[in-house]
Amino acid sequence: NSFSKTEDTASDSLEAAKNATNKKEKLADQVMQNPQVLASLQERLDNTSLTPSSYIETFPKAVIRRIDALKKLQVKCAHIEAKFYEEVHDLERKYAALYQPLFDKRREFINGEAEPTDAESEWHSENEDEEKLAGDLKNAVVIDEKAEETNVKGIPDFWFTIFRNVDMLSELVQEYDEPILKHLQDIKVKFSEPGQPMSFSLEFHFGPNDYFSNSVLTKTYKMKSEPDKTDPFSFEGPEIVDCEG
Repeated sequence: NSFSKTEDTASDSLEAAKNATNKKEKLADQVMQNPQVLASLQERLDNTSLTPSSYIETFPKAVIRRIDALKKLQVKCAHIEAKFYEEVHDLERKYAALYQPLFDKRREFINGEAEPTDAESEWHSENEDEEKLAGDLKNAVVIDEKAEETNVKGIPDFWFTIFRNVDMLSELVQEYDEPILKHLQDIKVKFSEPGQPMSFSLEFHFGPNDYFSNSVLTKTYKMKSEPDKTDPFSFEGPEIVDCEG
């Protein structure tokens, strides 16, 4: 009858649709497994994606105008920040002068140019392990004070030990640097004078050695603390632009 024929036709149509769907899925799987097809598809997606600038261009003109105003404010902030770092440099120079007498005294003790008084050498450690170690060493070693005064001057290999044990510095030290570092007696930092371009110098003071005749090696770093005119938003503070020495 007509109802049965209609039912058969509907069933055939449904089966045909399923077969067509399966074929499409298989074809899609084969296509997606093809690297060239994937690369082409990715290229199309990249070309159609919006960049920040093109995204902003989709805004109404009134919104773009406000965004431009924010950019101008941000540039002004960058210039204020640059001024802040200039004043920080001035503060570093000021306090370097206050630190210097202490650093001079440190140099004297390290190099055996002076001996600390009892008051200067009095130190109470809050580290129990450190105190225990000091006590163990004191009990285990009998010190001949006269021999010590004769043979040991200052604090041997002080700066060499610093460079070997401070992570930030140890990464810079190569094996061939170690012998000369044992002759290093002092390190000084000097900041540029007021009104001069921002810079600082590192002075490495060495004792007599077989490696070079100069007693002082100097490295000067020139700095810039102002936003780049072509990219003011990248400003993150002073940057080293050149070095000498």
